Amino acid sequence: MGNHVTRGDFEWVYTEQPHTQRRKEILAKYPEIKALMGPDPHLKWIVSGMVFVQFLACYLVKDLSWKWVFFWAYAFGGCINHSLTLAIHDISHNVAFGNKQAKWNRWFAVFANLPIGIPYSASFKKYHIDHHRYLGGDTLDVDIPTDFEGWFFCTPLRKLLWLFLQPLFYSLRPLYVNPKAITQMEISNALVQFSVDLIIHYLWGLKPIIYLIAGTILCMGLHPISGHFIAEHYMFLKGYETYSYYGPLNWLTFNVGYHMEHHDFPSIPGCKLPMVKKIAAEYYDNLPHHQSWIRVLWAFVFDDTIGPYSRVKRLCKRAKESY
Repeated sequence: MGNHVTRGDFEWVYTEQPHTQRRKEILAKYPEIKALMGPDPHLKWIVSGMVFVQFLACYLVKDLSWKWVFFWAYAFGGCINHSLTLAIHDISHNVAFGNKQAKWNRWFAVFANLPIGIPYSASFKKYHIDHHRYLGGDTLDVDIPTDFEGWFFCTPLRKLLWLFLQPLFYSLRPLYVNPKAITQMEISNALVQFSVDLIIHYLWGLKPIIYLIAGTILCMGLHPISGHFIAEHYMFLKGYETYSYYGPLNWLTFNVGYHMEHHDFPSIPGCKLPMVKKIAAEYYDNLPHHQSWIRVLWAFVFDDTIGPYSRVKRLCKRAKESY
């Protein structure tokens, strides 16, 4: 990747994101990849099963002591909830019901959101579009830490704290970096979510609500699955801004680890991304990638050359927005 310039401590580049050109090259050479685009017929059933498992868990934890509520929130429920956030990620690309059924996808994401405990899906969709359209874009891609995060969380202990606080930063950063008007879908998302929370509280008390929300917060913080937050775009090797992960946790995360492939072809559902890698192997096999999210987290904390500043940034022209 050429034209690198250091400004502050981010890696500033003055080139287009690499995924656009690679997508054109791969499709020209392997047009059969277009057949992989479209909905995943199994996604809605898998997600529905996960949602109902969490509702069953709400019933089962209602009489447990608080220590066991938090234990199961971290060890079990939070894993499902984190997986559901990644299902929502896939659904945001319309792969549950297809592009022609955009509203079905939006409302199904609201349904997938229910065990997470707090409204998330509509806001995620609104900002995730920008992450793909303006990868690394200054003030546009809210996946990139702020200057304060890069400056302050620079020692092992502080980086460990930053990992614990990731859910907080992911929630608040968009409001500071790129605030947007609240949409009708976000209001609907919140009304449905809080209504279901109240029903659960009425039926089974406070412990199931804490189980759901604590699981979400804990498993999006310092947890093996959360390694994907760091693995995807933190610059472990200079000049590479997106990385795939090919380890076993892809089975639990809708293949979010195939992140290079996902950014090249965001309309291909996660279940088919390994086929992209297999068909266009020469484009992916020699790129740097990860095999362990735990190792990624360890390196992030203890390697002095890696931290919140380890991101590629570029200037992007804002396009007309629509949701």
